[in-house]
Amino acid sequence: MSATIRFTPLGAEFRADPYPQYRRLREHRPVHKTLGTWVLTRHADVQAVLRDRTFSADLIPQLVRKQAGRVSDADVARIERLGRKSLVFTDNPDHARLRGLVNRVFTAQAVAALRPLVEKVAGELLDRALPTGRADVIEAFSAPLPVTVLSEWMALPAGLREHVGHWTHDVRFLLEPGLLRGDDFAHVCAVVEDFVAALGEVLVHRRANPGDDLISRLLATETGGGDRLADEELIFVCLMCFVAGNETTKSLLGNGFHALARHPEQAALLRARPELVPAAVQEMLRYDCPLQLTKRLATRDVEVGGELVREGDQVLLCLGSANRDPEVFARPDEFDVTRDAHGHLAFGHGMHGCLGGLLAELQAEVAVEQLLRRTERLDLDLDFDGAEVEYQDHSFIVRGPRSLPLSFGATR
Repeated sequence: MSATIRFTPLGAEFRADPYPQYRRLREHRPVHKTLGTWVLTRHADVQAVLRDRTFSADLIPQLVRKQAGRVSDADVARIERLGRKSLVFTDNPDHARLRGLVNRVFTAQAVAALRPLVEKVAGELLDRALPTGRADVIEAFSAPLPVTVLSEWMALPAGLREHVGHWTHDVRFLLEPGLLRGDDFAHVCAVVEDFVAALGEVLVHRRANPGDDLISRLLATETGGGDRLADEELIFVCLMCFVAGNETTKSLLGNGFHALARHPEQAALLRARPELVPAAVQEMLRYDCPLQLTKRLATRDVEVGGELVREGDQVLLCLGSANRDPEVFARPDEFDVTRDAHGHLAFGHGMHGCLGGLLAELQAEVAVEQLLRRTERLDLDLDFDGAEVEYQDHSFIVRGPRSLPLSFGATR
């Protein structure tokens, strides 16, 4: 039976609902090699690789260089440096240095202090979305919330804010270089140059006129030994805040709202017991995580799940599958906001755990609390645009609805 089970992340069935395939793989082929890549689906194996610092996160920059060399003659020097200097892709010692500097700004206290801002932005978006009683909550709420919050935290000028969302969408394709073709590389390179130039202008202004915003704090950050972020490094940090945080937060909200609409008894429980909202957000992350897959590169021969992974082998970690592993989570296919979902791997694990995880959780908590408090129900409104809920198809590592039409009932 195991020989007939194939991992097909680009198929329509997988995109609509990957979890039955994950379950079959966990049961019959939990660690297997296909198309030159090891695929891991059990929580223990995925977590073990995420913990093991001998597995390199530098794979994506390598794939960018190789793919660009095959299909494009574009100047990819800037995006190569972006890869080498981004926390998402670096290994130690570069990662430890960059993380040590950036962690001084991305503290739990600093993120908690953003709650009034998140509440203000979320409230304004809902003020526009709710009065008609129905809306596509992706377009009206889930997409604009994270990009607006980050733009506010960085105090970006209005002229730049109108471009940030589109630029972020284009640059994030670097996370999946195998999908890029010649024209794509040229376009992404141009967008990165525009993004870097615009943020560079903000940097110059902010150095002369510091405030309490994220960019000013990054400029002021230094280690005890006097080390600081170089200007380009700081710009890359800001750029990757959008690239790594925008799409995933949008999808977290979309997946979470979809789950609540499909499980009205859980939404009713949260309305009655709003103190459960933080636990509900953790369950949303576990139940249908926005980042489904991530890659690593083995730098030594090592046994994983009973199989020998050789030095130089690529390893695909199925985070979405790990979060449905019955060895870790009882009744894993049930959405239960009272569950203790801690231990999920939606934000990764170990030294490459998501830097923006706390901010994503904060935005989700505020969004769920406000939406449920201001509505009487959340119903899938499939007549709104005449179609079923469709999941985005521009990425196979990120999972989230392309649109999510909901009707709300009375609003408050």
